[in-house]
This record gives sequence, C-alpha cells and structure tokens, in this order.
Amino acid sequence: MSTHPTVTVPARLAEFHAGYGDGTTGTGPAWVAGLPGLAAEFLDRWRLRQDGAPMHGMVALVLPVVRSDGTPAALKFQPVDEESVGEPVALRAWGGDGAVRLLDHDAESGTMLLERLDAGRSLAHVADAEAALKDLAELLAHLVDRPAPAGLRTLADIAAEMLDDVPEALPELRDPADRELLRRCAAAVREVAGEPGDRLLHWDLHYENVLAPPPGSADRGSWLAIDPKPLAGDPGFDLMPALHNRWDEVVATGDVRRAVRRRFDLMTDVVGLDRARAARWTLGRVLQNSLWDVEDGEHAIRPEQAAIARALLDL
Repeated sequence: MSTHPTVTVPARLAEFHAGYGDGTTGTGPAWVAGLPGLAAEFLDRWRLRQDGAPMHGMVALVLPVVRSDGTPAALKFQPVDEESVGEPVALRAWGGDGAVRLLDHDAESGTMLLERLDAGRSLAHVADAEAALKDLAELLAHLVDRPAPAGLRTLADIAAEMLDDVPEALPELRDPADRELLRRCAAAVREVAGEPGDRLLHWDLHYENVLAPPPGSADRGSWLAIDPKPLAGDPGFDLMPALHNRWDEVVATGDVRRAVRRRFDLMTDVVGLDRARAARWTLGRVLQNSLWDVEDGEHAIRPEQAAIARALLDL
C-alpha cells in the first residue's frame, strides 16, 4: 500500500476534462477520477517523493518529485491520444538537446518522468518581445534540424484531412469574407501539400512551452522546449504559435500587418526557410485552427487568425 499523500486534482484541470471522453478510464472525467491512484502507483514504482503542489496545463497534471538519488524531476500524466502518444518518441529523438529530457516512460498509461526545469522562467516572462521571439526562433531552428523518427503523425496526412474537411466547414462560416479566406488558405495548402517535409516538428512551440534549464546546466543552452505534439513535416508549419502569441503586443504597434510580417520575417530568416513556402504552411495553420473552431461550434474565423492570414496571403 502506498504511503504517499493522496494527490488532489486541481479544479481547473478537472473542469477542462469534464466535457471530454467517452466514459472509459483513458479519457475525460473517468481519467481524472483515476489520477490519484495512478499518481500513487508511479510514485511507488519509480521510487519518487512528491516535492510540491501539483501543476497543470490544459490537459496534463505534473507533480514535482524527487528521485531516490535526490535528483529533482517532474512526473507528468496525460491521456494517451493521437497528439500525446508521440511526445516520448520526440523527446527521445531530441535526447535533451533543445528539449526537456525524458527519464522514464510507461507506454500503457502515458506517464512520463521528466527532468525538472524552471517552471517560473519561461520565454513568456521575457519583457523584450523581439528578443523572446529571436530566442524562440533559434530554438526552433535547432529542434527541426533533424529528420523525424518513424512512427509519428505526418503533415501529409494532416494536410489531406484538412482539405477533406473544408467543404463541410465552409457553410458554417456566416461571413462571406470568412468563407473566401478559408478557401484561399485551403488553396495555399494545396500548393505545398505534395512536399510536406520530413523534419521533427514540435507543433506547439509557444512562449510558455519554452522553459529555462535547471540550475547548473549551462551546457544545455538558455532555453528548452516542453510539451511537444510532434509531427513529421515542414518547419513552416511550426511558426504559427509564435505569430499569434502575445497578440496584444502586435495590436499595440498600430500596424498589425507590418508587425505580423516582422515576426514572420525574423523567424523565417533565423530558421532558414523559404518565405513563400513557409507562408503557405502558416496559412495551413490558420486553416487548421479555423476548422477546429468550426468543429467546436464557432461561425467566424478568429480576428487574429484572419489578420495573420491576410498579412501572408500575398507572399
């Protein structure tokens, strides 16, 4: 029997999962209900001691822990689905080079033991927006500088699925201008869908998913990526999170189109991407985000997504 204190699931995490799942232990409320037992199991199995309050994002629960040798670590729980199943594959491929290091993994439950990074120091806390963007772009260039390992989802399949979904989504958009914008984004994807690329993509590299390494790890660089939703594909598909994050700073410039272009140009220059091709794959992210919104019952393209698309359509 476990001697560890019972883990309390944060209310906001439970609330997020309340609307998901089919009642099985791997999804939604049933998964949340099983978290305390799952945590106790892995604290025992991997000989860990809880070392602080639970943390969480939208989906995962993370426990600060200490290993039996005194090393700080982080125990991460999340449902196993098509997005999360590739995370340990990508982390093994990066091997701690530009990303958090994977220490152990249980494939059946999706539980991961990770090195503990400095959760209080992310790129979101860097006040200089351009410096933060340059750091993120340099990290992205490093992460995609390798082919994707076998077994990951592919951008080729995702692009095909998106294009198949466009005809059904179009009538759900009430504004004719939105429908035309979605068509143009789909057309841009068709131009590049035949060459989807083979790089290891993070797919969710925004500022809060870039943390400082643990103290005494100068050899690891200044920043490390966490929480990949990895794909095999073209690096141009990885630019969008940094374009629409910290959007208030874009609006504050008074010239949204120019500010979007400035971010885009900085990233394509640092990562070494063809601008026209990267623009088309970024329009693919507008398409993807808009299709997801329609699936969730929305009837308009979000203003920041539309602004990014219009800034890049003529490249």
